[in-house]
Amino acid sequence: MFLSVFDIFKIGIGPSSSHTMGPMTAAVRFLEQLRGQPATPARLRVTLHGSLAFTGKGHATDRAVALGLIGYTPAGIVPGEAEQRLADLQAEMVVRPTGLPALSFNPASDIVFDYGPSLPGHSNGLIFEAFDAAGKSVLREVYYSIGGGFVVTEAELANPTTVDSSAQSVMRPYPFDSAAAMLEMARASGKSIAVMKRENELKTMSSAELDSGIGQIWQTMNGCIERGLSQQGELPGGLHVKRRAMSIRGQLEKEKGTNRAQPHVTSDWLSVYAMAVNEENAAGGKVVTAPTNGAAGVVPAVIRYYLDHCFGADPARVSEFLLTAAAIGGLIKHNASISGAEAGCQGEVGSAAAMAAAGLCAVLGGSPEQVENAAEIALEHHLGMTCDPAAGLVQVPCIERNGIGAIKAVAAASLALRGDGSHFMPLDNCIEAMRQTGVEMSAKFKETSLGGLAVNLPEC
Repeated sequence: MFLSVFDIFKIGIGPSSSHTMGPMTAAVRFLEQLRGQPATPARLRVTLHGSLAFTGKGHATDRAVALGLIGYTPAGIVPGEAEQRLADLQAEMVVRPTGLPALSFNPASDIVFDYGPSLPGHSNGLIFEAFDAAGKSVLREVYYSIGGGFVVTEAELANPTTVDSSAQSVMRPYPFDSAAAMLEMARASGKSIAVMKRENELKTMSSAELDSGIGQIWQTMNGCIERGLSQQGELPGGLHVKRRAMSIRGQLEKEKGTNRAQPHVTSDWLSVYAMAVNEENAAGGKVVTAPTNGAAGVVPAVIRYYLDHCFGADPARVSEFLLTAAAIGGLIKHNASISGAEAGCQGEVGSAAAMAAAGLCAVLGGSPEQVENAAEIALEHHLGMTCDPAAGLVQVPCIERNGIGAIKAVAAASLALRGDGSHFMPLDNCIEAMRQTGVEMSAKFKETSLGGLAVNLPEC
């Protein structure tokens, strides 16, 4: 299955790609289906299941569903305007989607958190229903938010070949679906992973469109870093977690040019770039899935590290970084998972670290074999990591975890560059190990906040 760079890197809102961007997209899709129904709808209801129910309040899933039913897409959110529209909805209890009549919808009662067993297809399930004025069902659809902002219906999950079949039918010049195939094609063609990925993308878009889209991705990532580095105060959600990125940046700036800076200060810069992004994500700001919101800080932090701290860094190579990272992220999603609800945080921050390590290795001159090695090292050392957010909020341990993931990514790239690309554990096998670990991992440790750090909190 071909995954575009724009499938892996999606612009949207925090705090969670599977809990906010996915459900919002599901709402948009449901409204589109509803416009094609002959009966006249009058009322809407949405039921959240599994992880979406257990951590939906902390992840603002109810907010995302409401915004989607109002008519917003994840990438189209205008924060101040959106909050006013939500306030209007609370007052009127009516949504007015384009092309449909006014629909009764009270978020307090028409978004139902079902804490029973998960739906059979995936732990992130939600059901949209529309009723006519007499209470008769007009349309019912089951959706699954499968990580990274991806959403499929129940039928699409059962038959994946129906999903975006037009894009999948395009013949790509380098159709690798494993790291082994990717390396073989690189050896045969003499091309880098980024060049092969680029030529695959150009089968369905122009060079100008690709460059513009990638430029927008980096601009959004970098803007998110800068916003996070300039904000103070307490993050929403009730845990009273304070933003720290601005304060840490201030300390680091004061140490520049002095003899007080420790050798590991570059690790602090890496951490603060990543924390800035994930503090913005926790506040519901605009971020880029990389490959998910919960792991959105790792790739941007490593790119900023490359640009700000690496000798010979070239801003023109950010595109190469992102294309390489997207190739690795696509392999992981295709062969395992990037969903915290499915695989734990190894699937989120672990995948992000592998992507970032690959991208950094590439722009520092690594061969395809060294790039694959860098991705494997980074992923290998996240295996088994649980997704256990306190109170269901993408704050503790998620914000710091992105900083440490970025540090591991740089270390992995550096180790790979010290070798010749040959290594014991292939990336494909490491991805399979991650998939197997996710299957065996208890549901308590997969984004339900029922185990791990989420239930071992300080007593206040």
